[in-house]
Amino acid sequence: MLPKLKPLAVKERLSLLFLGRGQLDVQDGAFVLVDCEGVRTHIPVGGVACLMLEPGTRVSHAAVVLAARAGTLLVWTGEAGVRVYSAGQPGGARSDRLLYQAQLALEPAARLKVVRRMFAFRFGEEPPEKRSVEQLRGIEGTRVRAIYAQLAKSFGVAWNRRDYDPHEWGAGDVVNRCLSSATACLYGVSEAAILAAGYAPAIGFLHTGKPRSFVYDIADLFKFETVVPVAFRVASRNSSDPEGEVRRACRDAFRKTKLLHKIIPTIEDVLAAGEIPVPEPPEDAVGPAFSDEEGIGDAGHRN
Repeated sequence: MLPKLKPLAVKERLSLLFLGRGQLDVQDGAFVLVDCEGVRTHIPVGGVACLMLEPGTRVSHAAVVLAARAGTLLVWTGEAGVRVYSAGQPGGARSDRLLYQAQLALEPAARLKVVRRMFAFRFGEEPPEKRSVEQLRGIEGTRVRAIYAQLAKSFGVAWNRRDYDPHEWGAGDVVNRCLSSATACLYGVSEAAILAAGYAPAIGFLHTGKPRSFVYDIADLFKFETVVPVAFRVASRNSSDPEGEVRRACRDAFRKTKLLHKIIPTIEDVLAAGEIPVPEPPEDAVGPAFSDEEGIGDAGHRN
């Protein structure tokens, strides 16, 4: 009998792996990718935060069960890791944290405080006083465009603007394709951390109306210290496989910057700026039928 699986904390994991053109299955209690010629590639069980599944990948029922138990997010993507189609949930959002997040997003004053904290975290300075969320979004957009232009100049890359058409991937220039591949990597890792912490990807503060609004909020906090410089650097090299090189370089950047150590504490920090306590359950609510064992994973991982 194999020992009972206990999810590792996100900070102890590898960031992500891309899998394509093979069957993801389970052998000897671990993930294994079997290609069309029967070659088996083993993947450390529970040691990866996110598996990005590209076209040509089939997933067995056993692999989905193992991913849920180990707290590994499965993300189905398009070629080169762009156009996220779906994602499996590696854990379960905690009701107290969901209510907390929703209350912060619905209370205008608390939401503004969270957005201001995100702005300060991202740009290293407090935002201007007496500005609305919409005004802060405009200031942010101006600064982001300036950073893109500065990076393009530093790496000697021709740059017009951020332009991405998901329906015409090949129509974009190299730098925009590199940026799209790079941000897809960051979104996958960010979503895995958000779910592991027990929060909802859809409840955003700056971004709204999308299934991964909060993912975009959190990923933007780390974008310019991790994946964006990587994308411009790769685009400047005239690589024969820029998207593949970007993905590998992002993996190395995540490890170098210790990104997985930072995401969940940063989530807690920006939400705390809203100055609303985590709600207690109602006195008349029915408690759990049984107690879960204490795990070693993050708060949102299933035991």
